[in-house]
Amino acid sequence: MTSYRQAKWFEPVIFEMGAKQRRGYTFTQLDKEIKDSLGSQLKCIPNKLRRNYLPDLPELSEVEIVRHYTKLSQMAFGVDLGSYPLGSCTMKYNPKLNEAVASSDNVRWIHPYQDESTVQGALEIMYKLSRQLAEITGMYAVSLQPAAGSHGEFAGSLIIRACHRFRRNSNKDEMLVPDSAHGTNPASAAMAGFKVIVVPSGADGCINVDALKNAVSAKTAGLMLTNPNTLGIFEKNILEISDLIHEVDAILYYDGANLNGILGKAKPRDMGFDIVHINIHKTFSTPHGGGGPGAGPIGVTKELEPFLPIPRILCEEGAYRLDYNRPNSIGKLRSFYGSFDILVRAYSYILMMGAKGLETSTEIAVLNANYLATKISVIRGFELPYDANKLRKHEFVVSCSKLKKETGITAKQVAKRLMDYGIHPPTIYFPLIIDEALMIEPTETESLEELDRLVTIFAQISTESYENPKTVRDAPHNTSIRQLDEAKAAHPRMLRLSWKMHKNRSKHDS
Repeated sequence: MTSYRQAKWFEPVIFEMGAKQRRGYTFTQLDKEIKDSLGSQLKCIPNKLRRNYLPDLPELSEVEIVRHYTKLSQMAFGVDLGSYPLGSCTMKYNPKLNEAVASSDNVRWIHPYQDESTVQGALEIMYKLSRQLAEITGMYAVSLQPAAGSHGEFAGSLIIRACHRFRRNSNKDEMLVPDSAHGTNPASAAMAGFKVIVVPSGADGCINVDALKNAVSAKTAGLMLTNPNTLGIFEKNILEISDLIHEVDAILYYDGANLNGILGKAKPRDMGFDIVHINIHKTFSTPHGGGGPGAGPIGVTKELEPFLPIPRILCEEGAYRLDYNRPNSIGKLRSFYGSFDILVRAYSYILMMGAKGLETSTEIAVLNANYLATKISVIRGFELPYDANKLRKHEFVVSCSKLKKETGITAKQVAKRLMDYGIHPPTIYFPLIIDEALMIEPTETESLEELDRLVTIFAQISTESYENPKTVRDAPHNTSIRQLDEAKAAHPRMLRLSWKMHKNRSKHDS
């Protein structure tokens, strides 16, 4: 396939299309009425505030508009188009039944400013979803307010801070995080005012318990941990870890990003965790990415329930209401209560799957991950660190270190080459403790045939790396845009995408 760049043409921006006086629709009488109405209203606006020229907006036909946005949609890769093995920040297939439920008028046409008596159904859905999530995680209470997993982490960090202040533990200002933790863990803790202490992993890929013992002190406010961890390995010493944290009156926080590796099999509370956030998009198949909307519910033990964000949804004598009377709450984290249409999708998914279905989804996710890990780790150039024979959970990390040493091909170049085969790249260079890391998570939605196709593609890339490395080094070849100047793209002052309009002319600034 010839790329757009090779063909020396690009999809124009909409300001570069169309022609003067071109229209999609024309309503002559309506246009006149609007102009007459605006004319009378403009008389009250001072001249200095009026525009003295018409805005230079694009003028296009209906055909041009439809074709333009259809082409743009085809240039974007999504989980509906192909395999999306993005480890950690999982993109799971979104069932269309859930989309249909969330698109119903009963969901779309309500407003959070309505009186509570008129949105009882919405409050009931959110209340029941919070109880379901509490049951799934073993927690006492759940707030649906956080807007994302990272937002849930921040909420959890604030709850830990509020709890210690309530207990008058003014000396507790340190948050422990493993060196394999998601990057948002230390970021959330730091935003909440904690000093972050990093605990190294051991030779088995789990947190080093001896190092943890040395790090725990009277200053320890909590430990942020995910189980299974980012390597896809279950923290086998979790009960001992829990005891170490609780012995110093600290709080054990569960990063729920990897909850879909134990769903229906184990509960964070049973492992000793006091707080958990839930990545709804990962575990319960709601849309994710593109800036939102999202949801990252936060669950806590009974002791920590007073600190949950407000408002809380209460059910009293069969009626539901929002409760703001929570003097020890960390306060409000966002407008209203949560991303309702996203929460409806999660609620629909849980009802559709049922307890047994959720457990089965975990079994298949773990099976798929281990099948892929076993197949890919024996391909030339790819290695599975931390005991290749050890069971992984929902995801695994392979290292391209040997491939780079023998061919010069890096993990990033492998990821770019996967795009040519219609595969979304896995997470690269994370966790940081693995050299040339590729983090892969197939999820339970991929078929055996798709997994085998992915293995075949990895084998092909391996062959190309050893026999014709330039093909991999120059990838991607079949995408609308070839290799980007990533340093320039990441520079906050270099990348400005805007369209500046001036009198009788337009200027594209990028």
